[in-house]
Amino acid sequence: MSLSRKASCDSHGQDSSYFLGWQEYEKNPYHQLHNPKGIIQMGLAENQLSFDLLESWLASNSDEFGFKTNGVSVFKELALFQDYHGLAAFKNALVEFIATMRGNKIKFDPNKLVLTAGSTSANEILMFCLANPGEAFLLPTPYYPGFDRDLQWRTGAKIVPIHCSSINGFRVTKSALEQAYNRAQMLNLKVKGVFVTNPSNPLGTTMSRNELNLLMDFAINKNVHIVSDEIYSGTVFDSPNFISIAEVVSHRKLEDNNINGRVHIVYSLSKDLGLPGFRVGMIYSNNETLVNAATKMSSFGLISSQTQHLLSHMLFDKQFVCNYIHVNEKRLRKRKDMMVAGFRDVGIRCLKSNAGLFCWVDMRHLLSAYTFEAEKELWKKVLYEVGLNISAGSSCHCSEPGWFRICFANMSEKTLSVAMQRIRAFVGSSGKCGNGRSNQRSTVKTKWVFKLASYDDDREPEDR
Repeated sequence: MSLSRKASCDSHGQDSSYFLGWQEYEKNPYHQLHNPKGIIQMGLAENQLSFDLLESWLASNSDEFGFKTNGVSVFKELALFQDYHGLAAFKNALVEFIATMRGNKIKFDPNKLVLTAGSTSANEILMFCLANPGEAFLLPTPYYPGFDRDLQWRTGAKIVPIHCSSINGFRVTKSALEQAYNRAQMLNLKVKGVFVTNPSNPLGTTMSRNELNLLMDFAINKNVHIVSDEIYSGTVFDSPNFISIAEVVSHRKLEDNNINGRVHIVYSLSKDLGLPGFRVGMIYSNNETLVNAATKMSSFGLISSQTQHLLSHMLFDKQFVCNYIHVNEKRLRKRKDMMVAGFRDVGIRCLKSNAGLFCWVDMRHLLSAYTFEAEKELWKKVLYEVGLNISAGSSCHCSEPGWFRICFANMSEKTLSVAMQRIRAFVGSSGKCGNGRSNQRSTVKTKWVFKLASYDDDREPEDR
């Protein structure tokens, strides 16, 4: 007997290069001793740089780890039934933590918080709440490949891309917003909102105040929602500082405007604290009706009471939190600089970034032609011949072939050095010397090669 249409359809996105690369890695994973020629995983946006800080806290707080409070076991209390609203202590700790991450410029109310099993669940729940099947959200490109699954697969919502360009560093512009909105209308799709990741995955950049104001003006004028996925807000390691969409609402004194009920934030501890296995996510919204509906939906994916208990104690430890934020920021900056320098040495440029666990890497000059077919060929060479799993820009819906997302925080420094050595050998064998200039055997540049220039500056996007 056949399965349901939802179970048998192929709209999950599992066949994209993003997921295929993971499958190949799992067949042949790199190990320094046991499999030194295996594939190095550079497609996983995971923060493993500060595990020692987490483990040190656990070692010093054995009571919480052993489910005790003041030496008394709370195991039975945690093991028995808990409703889907979550533990009050954890929600209080979480809102204080996200406020700290944002420099305490904004206060958050735990009653406006919905706990979810990771940001994947949070984003899908928001789509169920905000869009009917066949209605659309606008997303700036490039965007995280998993959004095709998270936002569309089960909800029936549609994604319409806001096409951004390397000319201005892939910044969102007023014209790009309007073009995407008009494209949705031509497709007879009702636009329910704009969905952004800030800081951006895969760009590793924070949105400027100008961009956020553009989004706010657009949402007000079109009477639509804004969803801001701020899962990487604690990974900002360089200027400019992170600006939350909540800060824009406060700065413009829009608390009494009805737009305040159409602004929703998604967050998780997966990236900032490096705890994706704990499945801790959240929705924050001033829309009481949405919070009530999302809370009911969250019963299909809850955070265990044991996890909430442990993390509430960790997040309430102000000394630990402040030290973690400071040390983690320094480590991320150092590791990112190491990767950028390694690419620069072989003539490969990266988009200037200040956040995230990855770099947006420009390999357009290594393409055999300026096409997505050539990008796929290059991706396959890097995966199978070089032994690096990286994410092709086309899987992120980038409109320009030749860009790749490459992660740097999910491996040791030694493993990253091996990866950079492999890149150096590959570029050298492709007819490039160490400074990125063509050698005598390859002096003719095809006309599609772009001049590497303007995408690494700090200029604001144009408003046209």
